[in-house]
Amino acid sequence: MVFKLVSQYDPTGDQPQAIEQILKTFDSGIDYCTLQGVTGSGKTFTMANVIKALNCPTLVLSHNKTLAAQLYGEFRNFFPNNAVEYFVSYYDYYQPEAYLPATDTYIEKDLSINDEIEKMRLSTTATLLSGRRDVIVVSSVSCLYGIGNPADFHANTITLKVGQIINHKQILYRLVDALYTRTEIELTPATFRVKGETIDIMAAFGEKCYRILFFDDEIEAIYSINPLTGHKIESLNEVSLFPANLFVTTKERINEAVNQIYLDMGKQVAFFERESRPTEAKRIQQRVEYDLEMIKELGYCPGIENYSRYFDGRAAGTRPFCLLDYFPEDFLLIVDESHVTIPQVRAMFGGDRARKENLVEYGFRLPAARDNRPLRFEEFEELTGRTLYVSATPADYEIIRSEGAVVEQIIRPTGLIDPPLEVRSSENQIDDLIEQIELRTQKDEKVIVTTLTKRSAEELATYFERMGIRCRYIHSDIDTLERVQILEDLRGGLFDVLIGVNLLREGLDLPEVSLVAIIDADMEGMLRNVRAITQIAGRAARHENGLVIMYAGKVTKTMRASIEESNYRRYKQIRYNMEHNMMPRQAHKSGSTQELIASQAAPVAADTQSAYDTTADIDTRIAQARADMERAAKSLDFLAAARFRDLMYELQKQKESK
Repeated sequence: MVFKLVSQYDPTGDQPQAIEQILKTFDSGIDYCTLQGVTGSGKTFTMANVIKALNCPTLVLSHNKTLAAQLYGEFRNFFPNNAVEYFVSYYDYYQPEAYLPATDTYIEKDLSINDEIEKMRLSTTATLLSGRRDVIVVSSVSCLYGIGNPADFHANTITLKVGQIINHKQILYRLVDALYTRTEIELTPATFRVKGETIDIMAAFGEKCYRILFFDDEIEAIYSINPLTGHKIESLNEVSLFPANLFVTTKERINEAVNQIYLDMGKQVAFFERESRPTEAKRIQQRVEYDLEMIKELGYCPGIENYSRYFDGRAAGTRPFCLLDYFPEDFLLIVDESHVTIPQVRAMFGGDRARKENLVEYGFRLPAARDNRPLRFEEFEELTGRTLYVSATPADYEIIRSEGAVVEQIIRPTGLIDPPLEVRSSENQIDDLIEQIELRTQKDEKVIVTTLTKRSAEELATYFERMGIRCRYIHSDIDTLERVQILEDLRGGLFDVLIGVNLLREGLDLPEVSLVAIIDADMEGMLRNVRAITQIAGRAARHENGLVIMYAGKVTKTMRASIEESNYRRYKQIRYNMEHNMMPRQAHKSGSTQELIASQAAPVAADTQSAYDTTADIDTRIAQARADMERAAKSLDFLAAARFRDLMYELQKQKESK
């Protein structure tokens, strides 16, 4: 199949030339290109048009789950008839295994797996191995962590055809090898049910359920059925059933792995005994023997990923298999917000290795645990071919990698121009800022103020409150969910000024903000370089009256460069608007799920205990909160799901207190 882009809009502004230049770059044999697009210029739509034109499997890499979910939703809307998949970490909560020698503290691994995301991960790998070319996978950097060998995953895929000669017991054995579970009651994903010579199977992901009918050793018919009623939906000639886990392997490899693990355990025990470390020797022996007994009896053990090298058949020190191994060689990689994503990819290996070294050194894991890791950066580079870096402020790495193939996308479809950057004296800066804030609050517009330290953000918030200004502060000490709520409260009008240290976070979409004030703009450093100032200024780029004020004692080279870059963009944008008779129009952000949460939570906070005179009232609200939580999780709005969960817990506490 080919990609079919569905949109009521055509490329406008800079988008047509950006699309053309990117395609020309790739056609000329250059494998790396950078799209430098300002905030709100429609970079995602440009990406979609490039994908359509190249018509090859595509991986879109994002630096966090929330933005990945946003991109996934947008690409599904652009390509409703194609395979758009979502691959992120399936942990709702994850505490990695660790050992702290200084305090002799062992921290056991603790986790909570999101079943819906696990199904989507399975769907991703199955779709890639199916041979389809019209595949877009939106992923976080978790795609660079180790998963099962694609050859083993493919070997455990079960293909059944009408007329095929096969004993039905063979199918049952193969289903068990693919980690399906037999049941006699309701079918759930990755389960099967047997009645005589009829096998009902529910696929490992999705809601598909199949009935296989046998006549002797021949498959007589295959139906898709309703899993609840068993009613036939349609007849099929063929069906493929994919394994229920990404870490599936073959029996032969399991036997080989167990033998090799025993040998390596003996070597490690001998090493610790030579070093006169009997505690570590005993510890590793007990741990490995226990794990191997579980593997032989059940097929798995807690922490089985630490033995992945043995099950994959890899040599010591070699990289693990990852999602990139499931793509064909000619796939396209798009790195969204590349100036953040690339450093994240670069840092992943070092953080993982530091934790593993302690576990190996003190006898909690075999040395093979080191090979259960994310990719090194150079390994990541080796696995990628054609790559499009996308960012409003690309870093030096992307520009150098692209060999000068940097495509600008400056014009916004809304006609909005970049906010002007003004420099004002830091003398009496707070008095001037208060005056500017009052001008905005009279128009019901919002303000962002960035400081250099957490303490200064908190002290400024305290001072503003004394002056009667409705404000809040936000920084890294604030819980993630609370940060989201603070941003929603700003949009909802509960306060007017948001103060923070690092408010240039990519994806911070606040069209209500008309003023961004940068305190200590002349303090050169990570938070006041050209890239940081450009990102901060972008937070006011969605408002027609946007303005950025830099308070400083002097004009630095960084400030001058930021102003020159801003003036260059504004000139091009204003000229385009004049040539095309375009009037700028205010950008709007649709109401979020958080607003729905607020409407649900408000009665809980406002009503007195008498509102819940009966347990049935609370039970109804708990059931509604649970349903909302599950719905938000299925739609990939994880932050909303967490808020509904907290609401449900609060209601349960009220019920218990009654």
